[in-house]
Amino acid sequence: MDETDSYRPLGLSRNDVLTMLSIGVVVISAYLPAIQGGFIWDDGAHVTKPDLRSLHGLWRIWFEVGATQQYYPLLHSTFWLEHRLWGDAAVGYHIANILLHVLAASLLLVVLRRLKVPGAALAAAIFALHPVHVESVAWITEQKNTISTVFYFSALLAYLRFDEKRQVHDYAIASTIFVMALLTKTVTATLPAALLVIFWWQRGDLSWRRDVGPLLPWFVAGAISGLLTAWVERNLIGAEGAPFEFSLLQRTLLAGRVVWFYLGKLLLPVNLTFIYPRWALNPLVWWHYLCPLGVLGAVATTWMLRRRWRAPLAVWLLFIGTLIPVLGFFNVYPFIFSFVADHFQYLASTGIIAAASATFAVISTRMEWPRWQGLTLSIALLALLGMMTWRQSLVYTDAQTLYRTTISKNPACSMCRNNLGVLLSDSGQTLAAMEQFEETLRLNPDDHTAFAVHNNLGNMLSRWGLRSEAIEHYAHSLRLKPNDTQVHFNLGSVLLDSGQPSEAAKHFEQVVKDLEEVVKIRPS
Repeated sequence: MDETDSYRPLGLSRNDVLTMLSIGVVVISAYLPAIQGGFIWDDGAHVTKPDLRSLHGLWRIWFEVGATQQYYPLLHSTFWLEHRLWGDAAVGYHIANILLHVLAASLLLVVLRRLKVPGAALAAAIFALHPVHVESVAWITEQKNTISTVFYFSALLAYLRFDEKRQVHDYAIASTIFVMALLTKTVTATLPAALLVIFWWQRGDLSWRRDVGPLLPWFVAGAISGLLTAWVERNLIGAEGAPFEFSLLQRTLLAGRVVWFYLGKLLLPVNLTFIYPRWALNPLVWWHYLCPLGVLGAVATTWMLRRRWRAPLAVWLLFIGTLIPVLGFFNVYPFIFSFVADHFQYLASTGIIAAASATFAVISTRMEWPRWQGLTLSIALLALLGMMTWRQSLVYTDAQTLYRTTISKNPACSMCRNNLGVLLSDSGQTLAAMEQFEETLRLNPDDHTAFAVHNNLGNMLSRWGLRSEAIEHYAHSLRLKPNDTQVHFNLGSVLLDSGQPSEAAKHFEQVVKDLEEVVKIRPS
């Protein structure tokens, strides 16, 4: 290739640049429904809260663990900056997330070109348009996925440059970007292991001094970041208790099933939903053992093939390795609703997509297909994926649409029913709201959200003047979650209105104690 036809230092051809621009156009088109969408579940915990919108709030984002839902200070600093730019206008966040997704796809193209993987352009386009990624792109909360993936690929490219040149400043740049990735989302801690897999795939072996040694500080940084995130998940977000009490055997069975679930959704992206049904982890069901055994069997098979083809084992290790944080061995709060979610495999999907694209490119070359034939098949596939993505992004236009669509596919989703009930109640549709609350309790009387449903029913009954019925629901809510400050306040208020001041005082005293505890742990 002539030097004038390349874009340095990335070594991209003019066709690659045109591919990136084309990806941008088609992605924006596919996500038009999402651009017009509003805020949905959990977005309020990520779009910067009023008490964090000042410069002092920015300081708290970095130095006060618990000031934000998760300790991802670079992510929340980005949200802080975005709020300065477009305030509470959801369209700004949506456009930013879509453009970050385009940038991630473009960087994937650069990485695959750098690694000389066939079918790089097709892989980048599939990643950009795959409907399994709609949850990460159309949901503002998951901007953590797109930003962290941009840092992940940037750090990978910088480290590959260091590996080639062995210059200290390249290592410093790569390490800095890796830390930035960790401060955005901890799943990026898997990068040093991914680099070792890549080097083994390229060279056939690993050298301690050349390959492993320089990455040891990265492993340490990733481990520290992972431990901090695990502590936050358990102690601040609530990823502990009965919904997370599983034996090692149950977690192993879960891990195997999770791997095949994500692979299946990548290869056949149908029936995608916001909250999937939560599986029962029963060690007495024989076929559950087939899932982890299948994973081990695939590892063993690709291991035996490694002397002839290293790529299959490398791809399988990259896929499983990147999924490790969400396989079930560590508690993450969304497991309270479901053990799987589309956004969990945003980064992990890249290895499988790259392998599938490379296989297609190699087959088309060896079979000497005419160029137009391979191009036609690629365009047809991308058009299908684009249409599926456009349709899936319609689900994320507003919260009611999201909850109703999810309920249609997962009727037992108590969180969706409860939240839909709140939305209906707020809009004056009290009977419809009551139906959702009652159906939630009928389907899942002991579910983790039952305490919230009873609280919401208490709020509705209290507004209607049915105080005794409201008191009954508030009391039931506290039996399920005795330390909930808001329910204590609600029950105290309705007891006071009912002429029971002494009983009300007990609950208000609990509220005061809870607030005092909050003040104690917050820095002055």
